[in-house]
Amino acid sequence: MQFPESWLREFCNPPLNTQQIADTLTMAGLEVEDLRPVAPPFAKVVVGEIKEAVQHPNADRLRVCQVDVGQGGLLNIVCGAPNARVGIKVPCALVGAELPPGEDGKPFQIKLGKLRGVESQGMLCSARELKLSEDHGGLLELSVDAPVGQDIRQHLNLDDTLFTLKLTPNLAHCLSVYGVARELSALTGAPLKTPVFAPVEVGLAEKLPVKVSAPDLCGRFSGRIVRNVNTRAATPAWMVDRLARCGQRSVTALVDISNYVMFELGRPSHIFDLEKIHGGLDVRWGQPGEQLKLLNGNTVTVDGDVGVIADDQAVESLAGIMGGDATAVSDDTRHVYVEAAFWWPKAVAGRSRRFNFSTDAGHRFERGVDPQLTVEHIERITQLIVDICGTPDTVCGPIDDQQVKMPTPQPVTLRVARAAKVIGMPVTQAQCVDALTRLGLPVAEQDGVVTVVPPSYRFDLQIEEDLIEEVARLVGYERLPHTPPVAPVVPKAREEARRGAFAVRRQLAALGYQETINYSFVEERWERELAGNAQPVRLLNPIASQMSVMRSSLLGSLLAVLKFNLDRKAARVRVFELGRVFFKDPSVSNSDSTVAGFDQPMRVAGLAYGALDSLQWGCTDRAVDFFDVKGDVQALLAPLQPEFRPAEHPAMHPGRCASVWLAGRCAGHVGELHPKWRQGYELAQAPVLFELDLDAVLARQVPSFRTVSRHQAAERDIAIVVKEAVTHAAVMQAIRSTGNALLRDAILFDVYRPRKLADGSISGGLSADEKSLAVRLTLSRDDATLTDEEIDGAVRSTVEALTAHVGARLR
Repeated sequence: MQFPESWLREFCNPPLNTQQIADTLTMAGLEVEDLRPVAPPFAKVVVGEIKEAVQHPNADRLRVCQVDVGQGGLLNIVCGAPNARVGIKVPCALVGAELPPGEDGKPFQIKLGKLRGVESQGMLCSARELKLSEDHGGLLELSVDAPVGQDIRQHLNLDDTLFTLKLTPNLAHCLSVYGVARELSALTGAPLKTPVFAPVEVGLAEKLPVKVSAPDLCGRFSGRIVRNVNTRAATPAWMVDRLARCGQRSVTALVDISNYVMFELGRPSHIFDLEKIHGGLDVRWGQPGEQLKLLNGNTVTVDGDVGVIADDQAVESLAGIMGGDATAVSDDTRHVYVEAAFWWPKAVAGRSRRFNFSTDAGHRFERGVDPQLTVEHIERITQLIVDICGTPDTVCGPIDDQQVKMPTPQPVTLRVARAAKVIGMPVTQAQCVDALTRLGLPVAEQDGVVTVVPPSYRFDLQIEEDLIEEVARLVGYERLPHTPPVAPVVPKAREEARRGAFAVRRQLAALGYQETINYSFVEERWERELAGNAQPVRLLNPIASQMSVMRSSLLGSLLAVLKFNLDRKAARVRVFELGRVFFKDPSVSNSDSTVAGFDQPMRVAGLAYGALDSLQWGCTDRAVDFFDVKGDVQALLAPLQPEFRPAEHPAMHPGRCASVWLAGRCAGHVGELHPKWRQGYELAQAPVLFELDLDAVLARQVPSFRTVSRHQAAERDIAIVVKEAVTHAAVMQAIRSTGNALLRDAILFDVYRPRKLADGSISGGLSADEKSLAVRLTLSRDDATLTDEEIDGAVRSTVEALTAHVGARLR
């Protein structure tokens, strides 16, 4: 929320400078996010009146003006502005004036000079040249009563300061200049000027028929008819200026009046063109299929969860959010209907976001607007309409005030002992009563207990902690003592058989991967295509349309990172992410680390793309393949020995994907990206990905002491012939099934597949469906050197096991 300091001081003017006011508000919870002057520094710019304007003798687009600046004589000034004419008053920079810096960043100094042969004794200024706005279509025209010769900073109050507040949702009562002034008065003790609005004279008895059909939508609806207004009247300069300093541009007089009262008192309102209303108004919930063209030009379709104001023919307004185009006031409007209502916050909250826009009115109503002052605020709006748009024939009708369901404030109690415990410093009952009384809250006190009935504008006071917060704010957060916590903080000890997640990050970084951090919100398409998840966890209020579901796999995020880097000419990408994924699971119950109905396991995933190594002379250049990443997975899980089984995964190539098994359960997958998704992402080569359950990766075997044999090991190589369908895992399992105590290790070091020769025969003496595997066996004993008989027996038992389990034969 933005507003000028001068407006705030009209309601409450404490003996504090600008920075002290900002610090006071910030320390009370009303964070002042920004302080900036209305205009940059400049001097020697005064109000000037053009007395004469003639065509420049040597230039078609220049005029020679005689300007009165209150110095007795007239200044001769050459000006090229299209609106330079006799009789207007404009800012005039005198010789020696220093204007705000231009685009080059250097101050602009006015000097005596000649333009096309005519002497110019100053400069007439536009708003842009004074850095008051971006308008540079002509000179800044001042009011006709501006005193000639007066310093322009004084005349336009340019030494004012703009406050920008960053308010939390519970401070809805501060969404107006008067609301902030009320807080400032409570904090500083300075008197608060409470506005009083005298009723305008009622000149006709006419009322617009209004029916409130939904008390759970609208608790109070007030309105009145005003006839014979001049909607083409110009908004006064003072109102235009104040609206601009609140960040609101001037539209028309009636719209400006409504916006002005909203910023002044926090009361959003709406002004209808009375002649465009058919019959009466009905305040109700929408009906499915009803459509409304809004003031912003959008056409929306409402349903039974959206409140509307309708006439006898159609919907005319979104309740508490925005008016409709059909009943909007225009230059041709003669009669208006002014409306101010109390909309229940829960009936407005979130409705505008359904239609992908937000409004100042909706922002206030969904937090709570005072229901008790609708009549007083209509009087304020009516008086402004009469003053600005009034004509000799303007007449006002009586206020039709319907109170159908007003909120009933519930008493809230505060225990002084509890307040002292929560705040963390001793507070007395007198301090609590004083703080709450200064805020204008009605207080009843007993021994050790203070009871407050929240006023109508305080929707945030509902529980004891709310009152404690008010006491802390008024006492001053800066006075809270720096007390260290007294509760012992004891970290949970990690099991010895489990490593930390940071160690996994370190190891992946050592393997050449770079960590990425991505949103847990992803596109629904990723879940369907890459995770095979048809029922993802959907977000009720996504931050963007393409981030509508929670991810159940990390692979989509990594592919997005890959695509981002490839679009920026990265040739080699190796990235990983360690993060949480989300599934629906009715079996999960609430606990300190779980949410009922949702499983949220941690995963670690990686992606490799491009060359295996960075460009270098020491090795040949080749692309990373499945076995490279499989080796990274093995290194990540070491010393555990995972088993890799052929598998299928929605994101991976059907024939180049393996599941990773540890201790009898599937811990994840590794494989190339599916050709369909590779084509969809327009990738020159297939990246290789892996995704593992983090719990499986964190599991570690506790190291156990084992002596190193003093005797030299023996190595024997065997070459066996097996069918092409026999896997490496099956061969290794068969070798270990012998249970031979001498066997220390078995490593596959060569694979030979036969080739078809020109004469049609098969090379190597093998069949077309066979392959030859060369395996090195390492044999050893701890207590003695192996004999030839022991070595031969171990090799023989291994060959027999291979023959029995996988049908192998020695080559």
